[in-house]
Amino acid sequence: MKACGVFEDEEELNHRLVVLGRLNNLVKEWISELGESKNFPPSAVANVGGKIFTFGSYRLGVHTKGADIDVACVAPRHVERSDFFQSFFEKLKRQEEIKKLRAVEDAYVPVVKFEFDGIEIDLVFARLSVPTVADNLDLRDNSCLRSLDIRCIRSLNGCRVTDEILHLVPNKENFRLTLRAIKLWAKRRGIYSSVLGFLGGVSCAVLVARTCQLYPNALASTLVNKFFLVFSGWEWPKPVLLKQQEESNLNLPVWDPRVNPSDRYHVMPIITPAYPQQNSTYNVSTSTRAVMVEEFKHGLAVTNEILQGKSDWSKLFEPLNFFQKYKHYIVLTASASTEEHHLEWVGLVESKIRVLVGNLERNEFISIAHVTPQSFPGSRDLCKQSGYVSMWFLGIAFRKVENAERVNVDLTCIIQSFNDTVYSQANNLHVLKEGMKIEAAHVKRKHLHYFLPAETLQKRKKQSMPGTSQNASGLQRKRTSSDGSCLDSSRDRESRTPDNSSSLHKISKVDTSTAERERTSRAISTELLPSQAVPSPCHCKVAPEWRPKAQEWISQSSAIDKHDRNVLSWVEEYEGDHAKRFAEAEEHDIHFLSPQAQLQAISLARHHLPLRKNPSVPVGSEFSKESRWKMVRRSCNIQLQTSVESSDARKSETS
Repeated sequence: MKACGVFEDEEELNHRLVVLGRLNNLVKEWISELGESKNFPPSAVANVGGKIFTFGSYRLGVHTKGADIDVACVAPRHVERSDFFQSFFEKLKRQEEIKKLRAVEDAYVPVVKFEFDGIEIDLVFARLSVPTVADNLDLRDNSCLRSLDIRCIRSLNGCRVTDEILHLVPNKENFRLTLRAIKLWAKRRGIYSSVLGFLGGVSCAVLVARTCQLYPNALASTLVNKFFLVFSGWEWPKPVLLKQQEESNLNLPVWDPRVNPSDRYHVMPIITPAYPQQNSTYNVSTSTRAVMVEEFKHGLAVTNEILQGKSDWSKLFEPLNFFQKYKHYIVLTASASTEEHHLEWVGLVESKIRVLVGNLERNEFISIAHVTPQSFPGSRDLCKQSGYVSMWFLGIAFRKVENAERVNVDLTCIIQSFNDTVYSQANNLHVLKEGMKIEAAHVKRKHLHYFLPAETLQKRKKQSMPGTSQNASGLQRKRTSSDGSCLDSSRDRESRTPDNSSSLHKISKVDTSTAERERTSRAISTELLPSQAVPSPCHCKVAPEWRPKAQEWISQSSAIDKHDRNVLSWVEEYEGDHAKRFAEAEEHDIHFLSPQAQLQAISLARHHLPLRKNPSVPVGSEFSKESRWKMVRRSCNIQLQTSVESSDARKSETS
């Protein structure tokens, strides 16, 4: 693990101590200044105190090189939470050593994030109901929780949980080494992010501590294997507990599904040991749990090989190639005009992505919605257009629908609901600024290179999720700010595996029944965005008798737009049944067809209509609505006729 940068050298450890000392002095100065502003007498101002407490990986002694430090600011009763997020926030702004300062007030545990002289700090706030905060304060004492609001209790819970975990493990050194290995594994496999619904530092520590309790005499190498053995077969949602839940006369809310109905919906409860006991994995969804359980099973198989001498430990820490795991992805983009606004905006959007994942997985046609914890910067062109940009990628796996050639999956409401939630929170917190935007795009795996550099995508051989189709053909990518997303799931005739295409504007509701498809197909309204369009791969589905004519037409045309040059390269095969319904509804305009259908309809119709006079004009734009519809009807009839003839020919050959 040393080669992976898990351990810090002595110089870096000392630097952290210096930074923490300076931060502690800032806290004391601020509390004293606040006392003076509230007309405290000088003697009281000098004795009010105030202190910071570390918790999390740093307090456990398992922090990695370059890791952040979790810190709790504990203040006496005259300091309000609003003071922390206003006056202290402004004080931090004035410090030259502090960069990337941002506040996330609406988080489950409100936090201020910043970088202090190169060290990332996550600072939470707790206000005690005492007039002074002594330097020798012991937070493990339950009495310090008396008369506190729930947010302060949650902030103190981190410190109390960390100390309790260290108290409950039988061997601290074996625990620390095992926890270092598990955290490195979780980060490499893309399942380390409490905010996004995966394992966090506390949940990892509790799981490893429970393994240590079950195998108190085992060495770290054995404990890693036992960790995967225990939790790959754990019967979720059975909770993981380090000790029996204790009662207290403070009557604080604790995790208890027998009393709290909301706790019954937690799918992967990992309970903190300190009072009041809480579920450290409340953000976990069905999808993220499925991803983690699969990784537990993979880790068990690898560690079994390692202990048998068939592999070495480096195999356990091989990174997951997320971008080869799924066929379909949703790209979520958050952009802002300035760096300061971008940091604030990204923190808010990231804290709400789990809401989007939860809504996606509740769609009856989606089996997995898997977000990668790592965010990526936007491309140079995208940054020129939108300012400062961050992107998250969500892998989507669809359920197979029996006896359905094609299914339209409606994601409009899901995307719109997510956007509304984020913008509403931003408005409530008064952080929404001009230029802050959210965009969603659907893209297939083989076209991810339009978003990400080759070194990110070109890794080891792809890995597949169970039930995820790896057949990739075709592309149609769209972007939207608020209109949503649509994924069309169809079956490839050769492989019989699900195949999907999308448009990210307005879409039709999913239904596998023919009657419902007919009703909803009329609601489709999409448009091509030339600046976002990606050339299609060569998968010609034009009827054989029309291919020579189409090729001849292309060779003779010297100035046509790039989409028409792909007349032999359209994605997917033409939807004859949809085309027939559109052909029978003359009140519809050509733009009610899907983009693929528009291209094919217009190009085939050009064999029967004169070419437009001005090739620079977009396809069909100089024709009237009636003329364009005639083109569509004629092309649809041609396609339907050739499809019927081909079908009849195949039947004859079979006979």
